[in-house]
Amino acid sequence: MRYSALTRTPETPPSAGVLAANIGSPAAPTPSAVRAYLRRFLADPRVVELPRLRWWLLRNLIVLPLRPRRSAELYRRIWTPEGSPLLVINSRQTADLELELTRRHGEHVPVELGMAYGRPFIAQALRKLRDRGCTRFLVLPLFPQYSATTTASVFDAVARELSTWRRVPELRLIAGYHDHPAYIEALAAGVERTWREGGKPARLLLSFHGLPVRYAEAGDPYPEQCRATAALLTEALDIEPGRVITGFQSRFGREPWLEPATDALLRAWGGEGLEGLDVVCPGFAADCLETLEEIALTGRETFELAGGRKFRYLPALNDRPQHIAALADIVDRHLAGWVD
Repeated sequence: MRYSALTRTPETPPSAGVLAANIGSPAAPTPSAVRAYLRRFLADPRVVELPRLRWWLLRNLIVLPLRPRRSAELYRRIWTPEGSPLLVINSRQTADLELELTRRHGEHVPVELGMAYGRPFIAQALRKLRDRGCTRFLVLPLFPQYSATTTASVFDAVARELSTWRRVPELRLIAGYHDHPAYIEALAAGVERTWREGGKPARLLLSFHGLPVRYAEAGDPYPEQCRATAALLTEALDIEPGRVITGFQSRFGREPWLEPATDALLRAWGGEGLEGLDVVCPGFAADCLETLEEIALTGRETFELAGGRKFRYLPALNDRPQHIAALADIVDRHLAGWVD
């Protein structure tokens, strides 16, 4: 084993730094780039819990030869001149969070962005924090609700990189913030702003990313935390609880996933001729393929083709000032004792 060499640090290094982490996205909306991304993503045993030989065969003989072309078409629908929406927004969040933390504390608090399966990789972000002089690292996975498929995958990537370091930093991990008051307030403020400008809908759908049922049965707290977030957000909004429904999206494969399924709800409500539906995705800190394409575009098409009217997708919290302030509140709680 060869450990990384120590680097020269600034004369007055910061006391702590923050790693803001997400899943990542392909480098480009092309089949080859999507294939490279999916190869890393789908190789993670946290993401797909199947016998490894069986999954290796399925992944390499069926999924990777077929899925990248279709996924690339979906990415092209939402790609921006700046690149991947997720990467663009996460980069802005990271820069704004560093400014906000530095403003609050009167000392520099570095924040670097790292992705589990795409660039910039988590390993690169950790090295940047080290090179900026940090010896205490706070890991902020940008997933409000904990799941082994997301938060734990980030932790694994951090641990893999640190296992190669000669000097390992002090480390803290934010395992989730699904019920943090500032996060709930930011969600509610965004919804209420839309309602003030365009009126309330007949129904509000809170759509979270899905998860195989057996993951929850094995002890993953994700569905409980999603429903807790939904209950707190409903309580914070001026709307009858019966008009708010929680659904789960992004199903993959044939095994049972969490119910009710978002696409099934959209199809059924459209068939009822529902007039007035708002969709919010509280589990996504930044807009991405799953919100911009799956919900805002395909979800709208599903609903309207079935007969529904007045569909609105309400954007994720993204880099709104209230969201940055909420993230800073969450980070501050975990920086206690490290930063004044």
